[in-house]
Amino acid sequence: MMIIEQAAALVFQPYVLGVILLSAIFGMFVGAIPGLTATMATALLVPLTFFMEPVPAIAAIVTATAMAIFAGDIPAAMLRMPGTPANAAYVEDAYRMTISGRGDDALGAALVFSAIGGLFGSIVLMTLSPVLAEIALKFSSEEYFFLVLLGLSCAVFVSPGSPTRGLISLLIGLFFATIGIDNPSGEPRFAFGNVELMAGIQFIPAMIGLFAVSEVLRTVTSTTPRGAVPKMDGGGIFKSQWKNLKTYPVQAARGSVTGTALGILPGAGADIAAWISYAISKRFSKHKELFGKGHVEGLVEAGSANNSSVSGAWIPALVFGIPGDSITAIVIGVLYVKGINPGPAIFINDPSSIYAIFIVFLIANIIMLPLGWLAIRGARPILSIPPAMLMPMILMFCIVGAFAINNSMAGIVMMLFFGLLGFFMEENDIPIAPAILGLVLGPMLEQNFISSMIKADGNPMGFFERPIAAGLGVFTILVWLLPLILLAWRHARRPARAA
Repeated sequence: MMIIEQAAALVFQPYVLGVILLSAIFGMFVGAIPGLTATMATALLVPLTFFMEPVPAIAAIVTATAMAIFAGDIPAAMLRMPGTPANAAYVEDAYRMTISGRGDDALGAALVFSAIGGLFGSIVLMTLSPVLAEIALKFSSEEYFFLVLLGLSCAVFVSPGSPTRGLISLLIGLFFATIGIDNPSGEPRFAFGNVELMAGIQFIPAMIGLFAVSEVLRTVTSTTPRGAVPKMDGGGIFKSQWKNLKTYPVQAARGSVTGTALGILPGAGADIAAWISYAISKRFSKHKELFGKGHVEGLVEAGSANNSSVSGAWIPALVFGIPGDSITAIVIGVLYVKGINPGPAIFINDPSSIYAIFIVFLIANIIMLPLGWLAIRGARPILSIPPAMLMPMILMFCIVGAFAINNSMAGIVMMLFFGLLGFFMEENDIPIAPAILGLVLGPMLEQNFISSMIKADGNPMGFFERPIAAGLGVFTILVWLLPLILLAWRHARRPARAA
């Protein structure tokens, strides 16, 4: 109880509450701009967090992320343009509801069930993280090695599109993670005599480039004009939500559980959670034929999933130091800068800060309701900003953010390079998320692999000597073999059917 009181004292200060409010407004703004992601909102906030204490710095990121993912539903419903990838799963239903005169109902469902899913995920985060931390204290380099492998594997198998493209993206990220001083020999790798590259790839400029600059390039080169904003008053968004809650309680609960579970998996995130939850909703619906034609059921389930996954992604980030998605990958970097090392020991060394983060999650999802209502009411002028004015402003923020990391032009050069790389990757349907995770987890994978091999005198079987490591290792191998097993099973059934 004393820890919770200390955590509350860290949060309920005028300065921290002001940071939460301003971050919520910023997140709403970024999420409501078509194509700008919650990850980009987080990346743009990072330079500002350098001047904050740990709790307000993390509070800013938590709040902006939750708001941005919901706010992406606003252009999805009004313009058929999802604000973030997480909103793309049900954009067709949301837009068709709007053009049929039920736009307030669509945005109301997105707002209310995003808040419900976010609160559910926050409660799971509060209750499950300390338990997992106690287990994680028993982990050594072998267990972390297999956890990282599992996270990288999940990123490939659940990526949008084919697993092959996901694997290509992952290998790109892992390659860039090898740039810098070799571990443990100290030899420069792929640095070509450049001092900046010897320090390795700076993650934040790479992140801003892959997500933000690539989006600027995509918008500038696009020939598709914006559509007109439908007429909506935004005044009755809550009227039908009690009815939706009574009609679809199973869908709301299922979406919240699915989103949280997928969020815990390293590499999944809100985007994949929304798509999978929408697919599950359609699979078990009694009205499958209505999906994609303006039906609110899939929106309820996927909307619950995308925000609950935000909280779930923090569980592996805090407990194991492994990012659950690209946003928590940035958060881990911010925590390290603030002198807070993610991992099970954080629950012992700095419990008040951790519980302060939990409280921020609850506050963020509660204030989402009134701020979301205001955002919907004021969305029309924001959405009408011409791209010719918006994109230069975004590029300016990107340059400032990349330079502020080390006060070096190298950050800007890296940002522009990764912007071009991200643009060409998405133009060829290669997802960005696996590359980001490869860049983040690559050093951790190498470090734990080398540490384990040194302890085992070079014997690979040393990875399986500890019970937990052996279990994780076997499970990871089964995940790798699963596609081959399914392929063999399908081939085995074909002759039987032919006979």
